Amino acid sequence: MTAEIVISLLIGLLLGGGVAAVLFRRQTLAIRHAERRARAAERLAEIGAMTGGLAHEIKNPLSTIGLNAQLLGEAVNESPLTDADKQRMVNRVMALRRETERLGGILNDFLEYAGKIRLDVREHDLNALVSELADFYTPEAARHGVRLRVDLAPGELNVKLDAQRIKQCVLNLMLNAVQAMQTASTSAADGSGPGGAAPGSRGELILKTAARREQSRPMADVHVIDTGPGIPPDVKDKLFEPYFTTKAGGSGLGLPTARRLIEAHTGRIEVFSERGKGSDFLIVLPVDGPPILPES
Repeated sequence: MTAEIVISLLIGLLLGGGVAAVLFRRQTLAIRHAERRARAAERLAEIGAMTGGLAHEIKNPLSTIGLNAQLLGEAVNESPLTDADKQRMVNRVMALRRETERLGGILNDFLEYAGKIRLDVREHDLNALVSELADFYTPEAARHGVRLRVDLAPGELNVKLDAQRIKQCVLNLMLNAVQAMQTASTSAADGSGPGGAAPGSRGELILKTAARREQSRPMADVHVIDTGPGIPPDVKDKLFEPYFTTKAGGSGLGLPTARRLIEAHTGRIEVFSERGKGSDFLIVLPVDGPPILPES
């Protein structure tokens, strides 16, 4: 073997060993990163389970407090106190009950948002579901001075979905829309803000469905459109963040929960808004529904 061949082999071995060492270090780092991610995910799951358990544990004594507040109010009314003293005591007890109920609502919203989603997927006519919601909510919308209008896709719009979950999402969007229009009308009337519709005019809430194809896949759309004041860009960017809310007394979990339920259907929710003209919340659902996953 000549010296040139020996030198070439040695160089090859050195280079190969260097490459192998580099690859080994990269693989080791990748394994360590994967282990850290797995530990972090396990820790998050553990914290989530603890938080959910804590919320359930809080609900029980909270219910007891609410019940005793009710009994205390009844006892105050039957006491020999003067009417003025009774009224003061009743007002305090009612405040206690209201706050207890509010805390209960916050816990329920949290458990709805953080809990595991189980869907009861069946084929439903989306047009019929939207019509049912419209019939149910029309009197309440009218009470707030809002006219509710329905614009449905022709014929039936059959979609595989969990009817109660989707109705919950759409109703939440309807409630938000009416509240936005009501707040805008009040602001315009008292001069405290730009408002949406002119003072004294009726806002309009539109429920619209449509069928279309998206990359050859049949999809169904549900629009919840309002003629309210629109959403500022800085607020729009935060709408689906947990606990972000612009409503007094709101939990900030309504929209995040709605998005989570829609995404569980492998759908999505989009927001289009223009200041002074209104907003359009669009729910997009695949007609063939979410994949059927095995029970864990």
